[in-house]
Amino acid sequence: MLDIAEELHRWVEQGREFAVATVVATNGSAPRQPGAALAVDSDGTAIGSVSGGCVEGAVYDLCQEALRTGEPVLERFGYSDEDAFAVGLTCGGIIDIFVQPVRTSVPRSAGDSGSAGEGAERNADTLAAGLAAAATGQAAAVARIIQGPAELLGRALLVRPDGSHTGTLGGRPALDRTAVEEARALLDAGRTTTVEIGEGFASEDGAESEGGAQRSGSRCGRQVVLLVESSAPAPRMIVFGAIDFAAALVRVGKFLNYHVTVCDARPVFATRTRFPDADEIVVDWPHRYLDSQELDSRTVLCVLTHDAKFDVPLLERALKLPVAYVGAMGSRRTHLDRQQRLRDVGLTELELNRLRSPIGLDLGARTPEETALSIAAEIVANRRGGTGIPLTGAHTPIHHDAARPVGRIGSVA
Repeated sequence: MLDIAEELHRWVEQGREFAVATVVATNGSAPRQPGAALAVDSDGTAIGSVSGGCVEGAVYDLCQEALRTGEPVLERFGYSDEDAFAVGLTCGGIIDIFVQPVRTSVPRSAGDSGSAGEGAERNADTLAAGLAAAATGQAAAVARIIQGPAELLGRALLVRPDGSHTGTLGGRPALDRTAVEEARALLDAGRTTTVEIGEGFASEDGAESEGGAQRSGSRCGRQVVLLVESSAPAPRMIVFGAIDFAAALVRVGKFLNYHVTVCDARPVFATRTRFPDADEIVVDWPHRYLDSQELDSRTVLCVLTHDAKFDVPLLERALKLPVAYVGAMGSRRTHLDRQQRLRDVGLTELELNRLRSPIGLDLGARTPEETALSIAAEIVANRRGGTGIPLTGAHTPIHHDAARPVGRIGSVA
């Protein structure tokens, strides 16, 4: 849902009613990942995609049905060997899709006690707040119940990085507390996935349940499954060395939706004219700039300076940071010399093994653009668990990070 947050936020501001279908789990060669969404408003306008075309028509109909009934539904689509022309994924994958109507205003009858209508209105407000946060680039996670007691389906929590939250899942207070903890951990990792909350439950006041163990869960003694969608700022790519190869890498980094920074100590090279596509251009010694930054586990560092006086102090720090990727340009001879220099300043073999050098995959690249493509390919393979070998004739999965099994409490796997 959050992957089309900007458009949905506009719909909310315009007062439109809509239903949103979100991929919650995949298996096999499913074309879209959890969090991908298709939305349909009351006029029949559609935005987004859940399958790249395979089941869009059927999901569109589900959205219209949800708008008519006001009820959420969880549906599974897969390939049918008996009827290859049936609605399903011809690629052989399986996707689970949760369809939820979103009404920006919930009318109540004169005799309504208020609790049901107010609860639905609060839930719509929570979803609207989550869309607004994602649309404006704020870090936030939205947790929704996609399996569990019927009266709780679609209930949502908006969780912020500091643990504060908006909304309620409608069960025992322990359910909200557990969901906040799980969502906060997934937000920190920038992940979207499902989390199963098991069948142990706390009493209303959080006291120990029968048997002496305090347990978390929902009311009614039934487990629930949450879809937690994380909206985090774009991951960072920091390119050190303002050379022509860097200009090409900046363009590819932007194409991959990174927030790209170019850093070089030489002001004559680190200019907006040379790097018009960069989000930031910094004139500073690379290691000093790195020391000043707060980086996360999605950050990629590309060292293209190709000069020991820049490379060594920079890599000495970079290889100790919990970032996603550290690569350095240079010949194999340069690599061996650089490794020895890094050993001399105290880096361990474990730390040195994190360095991707010479940077990039073997594509036979020669031009700056081809080299940037080889670097980007290695970054993607590292991020997604790919091998870098041709798919032709291979028997490895096409999508290495297809749906993970639903995790138990305390796990973000």
